Amino acid sequence: MSADDFIVTPWHVEGDIDYDKLVKQFGTEKISEGILDKIKRITGEDHFMLRRGIFFSHRDMGRILDDYEKGTKFFLYTGRGPSGHTHIGHLVPWVFAKWLQEKFGVNMYFQLTDDEKYFSKPNLTLEDTAKFAYENALDFIALGFKPENTKIIINTKNIQTLYPIAAQVAKKINFSNTKAVFGFTNETNIGMIFYTSLQSAPCFIEDKPVLIPLGVDQDPHFRLTRDIAPKIGRQKPALIHNIMIPGLEGPGGKMSASDENGTVYTTDSPGVVKKKINKYAFSGGQPDIEQHRKIGGNPDIDVSFQYLRIFFEPDDKKLKAIHDDYKSGKMLTGELKAILIEKINSFLAIHQEKREKAKDQIEQFLFENR
Repeated sequence: MSADDFIVTPWHVEGDIDYDKLVKQFGTEKISEGILDKIKRITGEDHFMLRRGIFFSHRDMGRILDDYEKGTKFFLYTGRGPSGHTHIGHLVPWVFAKWLQEKFGVNMYFQLTDDEKYFSKPNLTLEDTAKFAYENALDFIALGFKPENTKIIINTKNIQTLYPIAAQVAKKINFSNTKAVFGFTNETNIGMIFYTSLQSAPCFIEDKPVLIPLGVDQDPHFRLTRDIAPKIGRQKPALIHNIMIPGLEGPGGKMSASDENGTVYTTDSPGVVKKKINKYAFSGGQPDIEQHRKIGGNPDIDVSFQYLRIFFEPDDKKLKAIHDDYKSGKMLTGELKAILIEKINSFLAIHQEKREKAKDQIEQFLFENR
C-alpha cells in the first residue's frame, strides 16, 4: 500500500488517512468556521474536539442548528458494535455526544449491534456478542449519562421495536446499492446485507430530526439511510464525524479491539497501561537522545502526543507547551510517554470505579420495547 492509499469502511480501516481526500470520496462537508461559531453561540462554549478538528466533517449539521434555533429539537444517536472490550478510541464520540446532550438538552439513544458483530465475525457466537454488549454498556454509562434521557438499545433484545422501522427502510434499499457501497459479494451472508436497515432504525425512533456523532468509518451505512429517508416520509439523519483513533503501533489506521498490543482497554490496570505505552506507542522521536536534543521530535506522528491531543489533554495551553518542548528536543520521548501514562491512568481510575457502579444502574438505561 503506497503512502497515498488508505481504506476506510465500516469493517476495515488501513493506511495513513488523508481526511481532505476522504471528505471528497465520501461526499461529506468539512466543518466550517460558520458551523463552529454557531455551535459556540448556542452552547456558550466550544469543545476542544471541535477546536482541534477531531470532529472534522458533517452532513446537515447546519440544518440541525438552524432548526434548533427556531425551536425544533433533535435527538442524538450513536452506538457500538460489541466485538470485544471497549478501548479508549471508542470513548471519543461518546464523550462528545454527552457534551452535545447536556448543551442542547436532548434525548440520546445508544445502539449495541450484537447481531451485526455476530454476522461479520466468524469466530463470535451470539453469546459472545451479548456478553460484550453488556461490558460495552457499562463503559458508556460510566461516562455519566442519565437514564431519564438516555436509553441503550440492544438489537437482539429490542428487535420488536426496531423491526417495523427496519422493514420500511429495507423495502427502499436494493441489493445493488448495498453492493456498491459495501462491496458485498455472492459469498456475503444475508444478515450483513440486511443489517444497514437495522442500523438505520434508531434514526427514526422519534418523530424529530436526529444527529449522529460517529467515527467517519461508519458513514457509509447512513449514506444509504439518508438516500431512503424521504422515501419513507422522514428527515435525513444529520451526522458529525470524528477522525480515526490510531492504534499504539502506528500513526495510521485505527485502534482495534482485537489487537491487544495496539490497544488500551478501559479495563486495563495501571501497570498494563504503562507497559503498553512504553513498549508499543509509536514514537516521533529520534533514534538516540543526542539526536533528539539536536533535531527534536515530530509530535504530528507521535502516538502519545496524538492521544493527548485527541482526548487526554483538553487544556490548549498545556498541550501547546508539550508540543513545543517535544518538537524542540527539550522533552524526550520517554518523558512524553510518562505524561500520557499518568493522564490515562488518572482517567481510568475514576472510569473503572464508575464502571463498577454502572452494574447496579444498567437496568434503568435499557430501552423498553414498545
